[in-house]
Amino acid sequence: MTVKVLGLSGSPHRHGNTETLLDAFLEGANAAGGEVEKVILKDLDYTPCRGCNACHKTGECIVKDDAIPLFDRIFASDCLAVASPIYSMGITAELKGLIDRAQFIWARKFILKNLYFTNEHTQHHKGIFISTAGLSWDNVFDAAFPAVTAFFNTLGFEYYDNIIANDMDSHKGIRGHPSALAEAREKGAKIVRVLERLKDE
Repeated sequence: MTVKVLGLSGSPHRHGNTETLLDAFLEGANAAGGEVEKVILKDLDYTPCRGCNACHKTGECIVKDDAIPLFDRIFASDCLAVASPIYSMGITAELKGLIDRAQFIWARKFILKNLYFTNEHTQHHKGIFISTAGLSWDNVFDAAFPAVTAFFNTLGFEYYDNIIANDMDSHKGIRGHPSALAEAREKGAKIVRVLERLKDE
């Protein structure tokens, strides 16, 4: 069975450092035989969570916009690659807005308790976080990790790996980085091979 890889680009800037790094990951996955798709979050029409808690009673989000069918596409994928540059020491508003909209899925799991992901399911679904930052600080990505972890956990994906590159200002962009794009392609190919083996077990 073909491994399905879905990439979410959370950058408001098209074809910038982070989307280019995501593209390299998807190229590697495609070259290894994966079926890849990329979604540009800024092109979708969705709003942040209203905090109304209606989903705590129904398990459904009352806001009907592009976020809802996107979650269906996420659940149909084997690998979810979430990409966001670091803005003000965190992920972008586009990505954070989508993460918050997963509240209705969280409600099904932890309040209504009618959604459960087995360990086997989680092991067969891998999450990758892809990010770039202008600063050279080693801890520049630290504030992004908890939100991404929560997103993968809510959706039943194992947080499998990071593809991150800082110091973009010194490198004058991702294409000036000595290893990031090659690493992304290698990891894209690797995740397809890992998931193929799991499907064959």
